[in-house]
Amino acid sequence: MRNSIVIGTRGSKLALVQAGMVIERLKQLAPGSEIRTEEITTHGDRNQQISLERLESTGVFVKDIEEALLSGRIDLAVHSLKDVPTEIPRGLKLAAVLERGDPRDVLVTRGPNLATLPAGARIGTSSLRRSIQLKGLRADVELCSIRGNVDTRLRKVDTGEYDGAILAAAGLVRLGCADRIVQYLPLETYLPAVGQAALVIETRADDMELLALLQRLNHLPTWQAVTAERFFLYELGGGCQAPIAALGTIQGDKLILEGMVASIRHNRLLRASETGSADKPERVGKRLAARLVRMGAVDFINEAKQNDG
Repeated sequence: MRNSIVIGTRGSKLALVQAGMVIERLKQLAPGSEIRTEEITTHGDRNQQISLERLESTGVFVKDIEEALLSGRIDLAVHSLKDVPTEIPRGLKLAAVLERGDPRDVLVTRGPNLATLPAGARIGTSSLRRSIQLKGLRADVELCSIRGNVDTRLRKVDTGEYDGAILAAAGLVRLGCADRIVQYLPLETYLPAVGQAALVIETRADDMELLALLQRLNHLPTWQAVTAERFFLYELGGGCQAPIAALGTIQGDKLILEGMVASIRHNRLLRASETGSADKPERVGKRLAARLVRMGAVDFINEAKQNDG
């Protein structure tokens, strides 16, 4: 094993906590190696004035880190999988995913839950996926764009700038802020982003020594679930701004994949599921995408592409 391993990560508090989770695991597998992090400011971090919807699905939170990987400046990268595009640059490889955290979205307020929020309450989110699904639960709230790290978003709720905000449960738990969660949004009516709550380790495709080591960190059920989700997204043309959500669940040797595609213009959504072999997650993802296409998802995706323009 090499003498040192350099891990590239964004510099936010959450990103550093997540990189630390990987470091702790690596220390057990490579006790003789010096392991350190290198913080990298990404394009998405630098452009706080641009709507998050204009940044999503384009890799703006990972591209700068991937360039550092390709140049040899770092040895591996730790990403939130939901930030990673479905197409990986030539020369790089997703080596492992850790066991997934809680994939649900949650509501943070100064007290009220979704049912008791007053009409017109200002709820912060910059995700069309979150907005459209929330409108299905409470059509009378006002959805407002919000940017910034988790601390910033929580502070905007605390100061009254927003009556509430939608965040990912896993991020709050990892930051020790689970007590701020007022309500978990039910998966039956509210699906997460593809890959949400999963941490992925990326490295160079020709680094066989490191790939072999990282494979020991891979959590197979999570890998199977997110592989199905990402194939679903890829087949639907996930580089556009269409609100797309999915969640894979492993039950024994079966994989159950729930998926959703929504219309930006009409606040309508299509949702379906597929079940298949956990050993063939790609097939399950492709089948679910084909089913939603037959249901009319192409029209929603074309709407999003026109919106991109």
